[in-house]
Amino acid sequence: MANHQAEVYANQADQYEALVSREDYEGNILTALQEITSFEGLDVIDTGAGTGRLACILAPFAKSIRAFDVSAHMLEVAAARLEAMGLHNWKTDVGNHRALPVADASADVIVTGWSLAYTVVWEEDKGLGTYVELEKALAEFDRVLRPGGLLLVLETLGTGHATPQRYPGMKGYLDYLDTHGFSSTWIRTDFKFASEEEARDLITFFFERDMNDALISRDPCILPECTGIWWRRKRI
Repeated sequence: MANHQAEVYANQADQYEALVSREDYEGNILTALQEITSFEGLDVIDTGAGTGRLACILAPFAKSIRAFDVSAHMLEVAAARLEAMGLHNWKTDVGNHRALPVADASADVIVTGWSLAYTVVWEEDKGLGTYVELEKALAEFDRVLRPGGLLLVLETLGTGHATPQRYPGMKGYLDYLDTHGFSSTWIRTDFKFASEEEARDLITFFFERDMNDALISRDPCILPECTGIWWRRKRI
């Protein structure tokens, strides 16, 4: 699964964007993030930005937004989306959670969605230590954040589930966040597809498994999903 997802991020950005553009059709992510903090007039960094899912949500409110990802291929899609919005307060660049090409204390908010987990999950797949790379990333975020700055982490809590689920491969990582100063909440971020055929094609493309049983019977074009949000402020 990890190798397949790495291949998607490296070479299949358009199809990935087709999938995630169907996610959170009710707009719950923005509402939840704005309940945690206002983004008005803030300098925001989106790391692990992918095709710009969070950057495009936040750019209309932020003073500036810089989107980083290890995949230049994904960032090409993010840049095209941001440009199409007619905004000029953004920039994309290749960057790693552990080594962001920005100055110390240069951001008010760092947001990282569906990517920080890979500093644990992919390293475990290689047989490496569990939290070493995660701790490097968190230290880098502290370097970049201004005093009192906010770190926001979004992760899946179950695609195909109507209530939160911690997958066995993610549980240790999420428990780590819970015990290291993060507050948390969860929201529904259901997918809504144009047709049953599209749902099957896009779900199978990314998840490599059949989720037909999870498609809500009253509407076979909707796939339930839960997303967790963790946040903590940098100590002054």
